[in-house]
Amino acid sequence: MSFTTDLDFALRADAEDALAPFKNEFHFPQKNGKDVIYFCGNSLGLQPRNVEGAIQAELDTWKQEAIGGYFGGKNPWLFYQDYSKPTLAKIVGCHEKEVTVMNTLTVNLHLLMLSFYKPADGRYKIMMEAGAFPSDQYAVETLVKHFGLDPADAIIEIAPRDGEKILHTADILSSIEQHSSELALTLFSGMNYYTGQLFDMQAITNAAHKAGATAGFDLAHVAGNVPVKLHDWNVDFAVWCSYKYLNAGPGAAGGVYVHERFASDSNTPRLGGWWGNDEKTRFKMEKGFVPKTDASGWNISTAQVFNMVSLNASLELFDKAGIANLRAKSVQLTAYLEYLLQQLPNLRFEVITPADAGSRGAQLSLFFKERGKEIHDKMIENGIIVDYREPGVIRVAPAPMYCSFEDVFRFYEILRDHF
Repeated sequence: MSFTTDLDFALRADAEDALAPFKNEFHFPQKNGKDVIYFCGNSLGLQPRNVEGAIQAELDTWKQEAIGGYFGGKNPWLFYQDYSKPTLAKIVGCHEKEVTVMNTLTVNLHLLMLSFYKPADGRYKIMMEAGAFPSDQYAVETLVKHFGLDPADAIIEIAPRDGEKILHTADILSSIEQHSSELALTLFSGMNYYTGQLFDMQAITNAAHKAGATAGFDLAHVAGNVPVKLHDWNVDFAVWCSYKYLNAGPGAAGGVYVHERFASDSNTPRLGGWWGNDEKTRFKMEKGFVPKTDASGWNISTAQVFNMVSLNASLELFDKAGIANLRAKSVQLTAYLEYLLQQLPNLRFEVITPADAGSRGAQLSLFFKERGKEIHDKMIENGIIVDYREPGVIRVAPAPMYCSFEDVFRFYEILRDHF
């Protein structure tokens, strides 16, 4: 696709876009009586229009069935965590039995790390990227402290080379090899929240396994953004939230992936609870945890129906759109955004997200050496919803499900005329 700086190009691209109608399936905030330009799906996705009816359906079941809603009604609650599995399995590239929905992102990260981090015999270190999202840093720090270890010794952080902002895959792989005798776990973000860099998860997993370590990922910025193949890549475990690109609403239930070689093994250690117990024995009310032989064996508490209903509603749209189609549009939309940003030299920023489409998703991170927060605030005043992260980065993320080429052009037009 050859880009131009005129509006007609954007209008033609939207007219030819088979996914364009999905924009009408979402509610947009208003600014001065107009839809905002919403490039913040990497923080919180928009509300799908079908969510209201989906929530009302469960309210009606609760009202009409009460406790009977666990076994009756439109969507029996006993199996509510299972309804999202088919679509999530397609999005993250795994078998349905390898995925489940429960809790929230960092809670799930703690639970999975307790299953897969086993410090022993000099193999106790965890490797992650420097500058990972703070919640991941806190989780790893407190995990190693839980085992009586010193974070300064037990955590290896891989930083960019001097003067650079993104990591080289070669540096990650060489570090894994260098520390192979003492490495227990690699835990990288699938995509760095700050730079928008998409990591080579397959290569990292292969290197971790060769070193005798476990490979886990936080896919908060990947799920619903970039299709992955967790099962084929032999990833051991992964977690993600569903309120970003998956559009499931603030605080929505998180997702969990556990490779089948662990999920199907009832002896794989985990913290147990009633909802992870085999349904055939659950209601016998007996001692002795018998986990389900799939990822749902990590479920602990009763399914959070009203915290999952929006996810299921949003996944209906993903099923219709197709994650591969969304990715194809996203590559073009983000490339168009990058092209137009290159026509704005007066703003004096650096795009620190990798230029290679295979190393990024929908997000471009604009690094401003000065006035970044001021420029961000001015964007908000002009009806552009983006977010700011210290130090100096404005994150711009046109989610392909509901953002258009015209949105990208209007963004460029406002920056060109007012900044």
